[in-house]
This record gives sequence, C-alpha cells and structure tokens, in this order.
Amino acid sequence: MGRQTELAILRRAFAKQILAVFGAQDRQVEKAFATVPREDFLPQGPWQVVRWGRGYVPTPSRDPVYLYDDVVVAILPERNHRRRSRCAGVCGAGRNNGQPSLHAWLMSAAAPRAGEHVVHIGTGNGYYTTILARLVGRRGRVTAVEYDPELAARSASNLARLSHVTIVNGDGNVVDFAPADVIYVNAAATQPGAHWLDRLREGGRLILPLTEAGSPQGDIHRGAVFRIERRGTEYMARRIFHTWRSFRVSADATSRAPRRWKQLLRAVAPKT
Repeated sequence: MGRQTELAILRRAFAKQILAVFGAQDRQVEKAFATVPREDFLPQGPWQVVRWGRGYVPTPSRDPVYLYDDVVVAILPERNHRRRSRCAGVCGAGRNNGQPSLHAWLMSAAAPRAGEHVVHIGTGNGYYTTILARLVGRRGRVTAVEYDPELAARSASNLARLSHVTIVNGDGNVVDFAPADVIYVNAAATQPGAHWLDRLREGGRLILPLTEAGSPQGDIHRGAVFRIERRGTEYMARRIFHTWRSFRVSADATSRAPRRWKQLLRAVAPKT
C-alpha cells in the first residue's frame, strides 16, 4: 500500500471521527473533510499542536498522521510563542488552524449547498475555506476575508487553483461583499459586523461566534456560537455551541450595535 493511499484512508477515518464528536450526520461535510489534505495548508512539520492544559506541544515528527486528530494546530507558531505566557495555550484568532470537530459541526449547521455563495470571515491559512469551496462546488463561490496580510497571502497561494474562491485582505467587519447564502465567521467577535444581516439572502445563514470583550486573548472560555437565519424581514437566531462558562454580551457591544442586532443579542445571549 502506497503512502498516499494510507493517508487517504486516514483522512476518511478522521472525517468520520470528527463528525461523531458533536453527533453530526452530514455526508457532504464528511466527504469534504475526507478529501482535503490538511498538511497542504500548514507550515512544514513538526507542528505545534494544542494539548489542553499543556499549551503548544510539538508533534514527534513531520509525519502528517499527527494532523488527523481533533487538534488545534499553530499556523504562525512564532507569533504564538511570543504570546504563550499570557494566553494559556491558545492565542488570537487567525494564528491557529482550529479544532476540526467544531468546524465540522458548524459547517453542518450552516449547510452550504451546491451553487451557493459563502462568505468566510477569517480564512486563516485557507484549509476550512477549501472545505467550504468543496461544499458549494464549482457552480458556487466563496469570498474569503482575512485581516492578517501574511495569512491572506498564504491563503491566496494555497487556493490559487480554485477559480471560484476569492481572497480579500481586509477587516471582515467593514469589507463589503455580494449577497451571501452563508456567512461563516471564523474569528470571535464582541459584536457582529454591522452589514452582515443586510448581506444575507432570503434563507441565508450566519454562523457567528461571540465572546466577551477581551476574548479570545482574555478568556477563551467565555463565548458561544449562534446560527442566524434570514426569513423575509425577520431573523431567527439560536445558540448552537457554548463553552462551559457563561458569558454576557458587553454593554459596549449592545450600545454600538444597530437596533436589529441589539434585539438578537439580547434574545440569544445566555444569562448569568
């Protein structure tokens, strides 16, 4: 058996395992994770992976087998190293390739379909953007927004072969984009982008992680993820993931949010 065949088998097992973590049953998401090589989007190994309670730990070697586990992997390890002492093991959005099981669950909740337009806020190194591109297919398109210039350049290189993906270097809170069927936010925010609701098409879904002010640098355990769907002039919101600690939407976030956002934030925020 050749090495590439072994890795292909490993990816298929990996895809099944990460969907099982949250009990998701989604053949399309499973297939996408099974066909995208994670190692193609990461710096050369050995890799720095997060082991909870221990922080970043190097893999024993550069064998990609260590990437097909439900682990967070550093994509800019030199930056994380400088911040490790005050980040308790996980540092700012966009510097890590996030936890696969959580992304599998959130993508299943977003349910991108063939031919749809997905906007990915916080593309990082492009791995999860590529999976979203697989889900919408060549008839669909993905607009991927990344604030960090270095990561945006990496993503543009990694995804150059995908003609239906556009990489934009900019702030996802202000970058404009065409109406979207899915807005997949991959960077924790203390408040939503003001124009995100307006850019949702009828039936469009927004996957939105919210944290308290100061997170994720301050406390990664205070936050939740919401799924918001547009139905005519109304927006239906529900919490689909939360960490073990409670959190409050900050007064500053609600005071600056548009009226519709204030109503949604107050309706779906867990109470302390």
